[in-house]
Amino acid sequence: MTTHCAIELCGQKLWLLPDKAIYWPARRALLVADVHIGKAASYRALHQPVPRGTTQATLARLDALLAEHECELLIVLGDFLHARTARAPATLALVQAWRERHPQLGIVLIRGNHDRHAGDPPASLGIDVVDEPWIMAPFALQHEPEAHPTHTVLAGHVHPAFVLRGKARQRLRLPCFVIDNKVCLLPAFGEFTGGWEIEPTQASRIYLAGAGRVWPL
Repeated sequence: MTTHCAIELCGQKLWLLPDKAIYWPARRALLVADVHIGKAASYRALHQPVPRGTTQATLARLDALLAEHECELLIVLGDFLHARTARAPATLALVQAWRERHPQLGIVLIRGNHDRHAGDPPASLGIDVVDEPWIMAPFALQHEPEAHPTHTVLAGHVHPAFVLRGKARQRLRLPCFVIDNKVCLLPAFGEFTGGWEIEPTQASRIYLAGAGRVWPL
């Protein structure tokens, strides 16, 4: 059963994936935003009671997506590491082991606001780190959702989510993709990231991700 939702944007076919990522078949590229590796560890460093195992879960989901799709390139639209405290040896060891499982994979990180605080990932991870915008025609790949003068933007940062409401006051909050001719948003990929509730506009299309599927609002 097909679980992704194929859309066309700027003449390119993109697959919106249930696991909050985009696969770009023509470029054999997987795009994710707001991975926030080590966020839970950063909160624990502040003596906050948060769940363990979120980094392992995030990396396992990346493993599954890379196994499912023909990927030559992983593009992270900002916020790979959450903070300087995410550079704890145990956390970096998990990421290093994950990288060694994918030695042929090219990885590009477009610096986000958390990356500027955390610092670039260790050189041993083999990640090319660039500032926004990073042009990969016909798109401008960014972290901040700001319009580009000539290219449609794919961005993160916002962690978009949409709330479905039922007649009996039921409320279901789901991560979503926001597709627009000027600025498109990816949901946050990381396990422990939260979300910002958005309202659709006439110019945007909303695609909800949940229960192993993606469907248009």
